[in-house]
Formats: sequence, structure tokens, C-alpha cells
Amino acid sequence: MVALKGIPALLSPELLFALARMGHGDEIVLADANFPTSSICQCGPAEIRADGLGIPVLLEAVLKLLPLDTYVESPAAVMELVPSDKERGLKTPVWKDYELLLLRAGCTKALVTIERFEFYERAKKAFAIVATGETALYGNIILKKGTLALTPM
Repeated sequence: MVALKGIPALLSPELLFALARMGHGDEIVLADANFPTSSICQCGPAEIRADGLGIPVLLEAVLKLLPLDTYVESPAAVMELVPSDKERGLKTPVWKDYELLLLRAGCTKALVTIERFEFYERAKKAFAIVATGETALYGNIILKKGTLALTPM
């Protein structure tokens, strides 16, 4: 917990530091409980723990601080269902939550889906991966940082 005005209390100092250090085009992964966070972080991304938090509540807090990239097809991506899950009609209701939160944050671009192993490869290049307690299947989301309109000093 961070005792600062205007900062969502559930954002840890480590997560705030990562968000502040990210530059335009850097990506952060909010990973569900099944995601191989520790393994993938051996390839470079910082591992940040947010155990016990669901991704929707964390996403809402992050979006209060993180500008999203407006120069790409979509600044948010989720993992596409594998063929067997598509065939059995698996639903991903958490994606609707993400879309609503992104819309509230001013993002009008749709979520894009990325094939499972492409998602893992992209995650290896992320600035950081936040391990959460999210239990929804296919709950992972990648966010691409945008820019702020800065005024001259």
C-alpha cells in the first residue's frame, strides 16, 4: 500500500516505480494466476507480485495513471483461446470487464487477441509482468504505454 493522495492504495511501490520508468511503447503484462510469470521473467522482464488481486480491479487502478498508446492498432491485447477451448465454447467474460475499463479510461480501440505462444514471446519483451491472483481463464492482458502531452518547463 502507498500512502499518497490520489494514488490507488492497491498499487504497490514496485508497480508504481515500474509504471513511472516505462517509456512510450513499453509494455506491461497483468498476468493471471496460471501464467508462467517467474519462468518468463527469467528472460528479462521485471517480476512484480500482486498476489490476491484480481486483474479488473488492478487494471482500473493502473489505467488511472498509465497513458495508453494511441499510435497502434490497439494498446491492449489478450491471449487468444487455443483451438480446443474454442471448440468447446469456452467463454471469456473478463474480457468484457477489460473493454469497459479501457473505454472508461478513454481507449476506444478494441482488444486484440494474440495466439498463445506469440503472447508468451511478446511477454518476454515486456518491461514488467505483474503476477496477480486472477482466476479467470485467459485473464492475461498486455498494455502498451503511450505518451503524455507535456508542457514546457
